[in-house]
Amino acid sequence: MAAVGPPELGSPGARFALTLTADPYSTQAENLVPGLRAVAHAASPTALVGGPTAQQKDFDTAAAHDNRLIVPIVLALVFVILALLLRAVTLPLLLIGTVILSFGAALGISSAVFDHLFGYPGEPSTLPLLAFIFLVALGVDYNIFLMARAREEALRHGTRDGMLRGLAVTGGVITSAGIVLAGTFTMLATLPLKTLTELGFTIAFGVLLDTFIVRSVLVSALVLDIGPRVWWPSALARKEETRYRRREADSVPRTGERHPERPAALAASDTPDGPH
Repeated sequence: MAAVGPPELGSPGARFALTLTADPYSTQAENLVPGLRAVAHAASPTALVGGPTAQQKDFDTAAAHDNRLIVPIVLALVFVILALLLRAVTLPLLLIGTVILSFGAALGISSAVFDHLFGYPGEPSTLPLLAFIFLVALGVDYNIFLMARAREEALRHGTRDGMLRGLAVTGGVITSAGIVLAGTFTMLATLPLKTLTELGFTIAFGVLLDTFIVRSVLVSALVLDIGPRVWWPSALARKEETRYRRREADSVPRTGERHPERPAALAASDTPDGPH
């Protein structure tokens, strides 16, 4: 404490004004609040510690609690929606993972930009939750738009061709929508409020990252690598596996048959009685 003011007596009791040595709006000052409350409660169970620093500490604590509560609920609801729409379990889990990865990358890069480029003292405690809600909502919209069309195409052309066709049909629309939304949120950075500037930049960057990297490259590449198993346990996965095994069986030559891509002379040279 830098100073302790004289007691102010009133009907509820006495009040003391405490002056901290640290900036009252800094993290260092907020970390002093639990210790001050412990000392005050030890002196009197009804003692309270208030003021701007204590209020900000309580606000940050409530925001952290909301993050731990709301984020899992939102992810669970998104998973249920994707599972019902795509009739699968593997693919929704994959898409949820890409959404979390996109959000984490956007938040981390934005924090580095705020600290080292803009020189802001910190980010508001509500930024992660607000950015998460916006980015997850937008990312799920793009996921639904892309993968619903890819599933329709996969029913007729298979997973690989269906994914490529779905990406070709929806890619232009998703990219255009992402650019429009990023430009809209960028306008928040023109307001004279650091909180809105940070929120607008984070969401705009996250939307562009989701549009050009996650949705167009990462999701498509993962689906192509995993193959028909992304549709498990739907009937489409079993149909694709059967089609894949049949294609593999047709590509293996039977006993006594020449390989379709090998010339007759080469096939004859491989026989025990043929020329060497």
